[in-house]
Amino acid sequence: MPEHEFVEQSTVPVSMATNSGKRSVAVGYAILWGGLVAGVLDAVDGVIAFGTQGLNPIQVLQYIASGALGKSAFRGGMATAALGAVFHFLIAWVAAAVFVFARRQIPALKTQAVAFGLLYGVAVYLFMNYLVLPLSAVAPSPFHIGLFLNGVIGHALFVGLPIALYSRRIR
Repeated sequence: MPEHEFVEQSTVPVSMATNSGKRSVAVGYAILWGGLVAGVLDAVDGVIAFGTQGLNPIQVLQYIASGALGKSAFRGGMATAALGAVFHFLIAWVAAAVFVFARRQIPALKTQAVAFGLLYGVAVYLFMNYLVLPLSAVAPSPFHIGLFLNGVIGHALFVGLPIALYSRRIR
């Protein structure tokens, strides 16, 4: 075969058509895109929600970094905001990976992706806010019903649902 006709096959398949017309994806692709979409949507939701409390987007990201750095994160400028963004997306990708790997063991996570995705988003919110944050260096804050409701609903729609929908497409 002439060299110009040789097409190297990728070791990481991105997608291929299925009988239903939907596109099937590899596990890594579902984790990458499910986590990325969830991370972006959750970040936008967080900036809006905490913006109503007087925080700007940089402060929201610094708040995330304060989980590791404590109050000093708010004095770190763009560097700690960038660190907060890195933490935020790492958490989103871990959340996506947990769902994707759980889906392999629990078939209902695929067949009932919408319902379980919404529930998973709520579980992620509760896990982060009532287990992870209290164990981190984040300063405690008073309960606010509006932020709580936004967190539960936002995580259901913007975190759990996109992760579940991407995982449903795994071949």
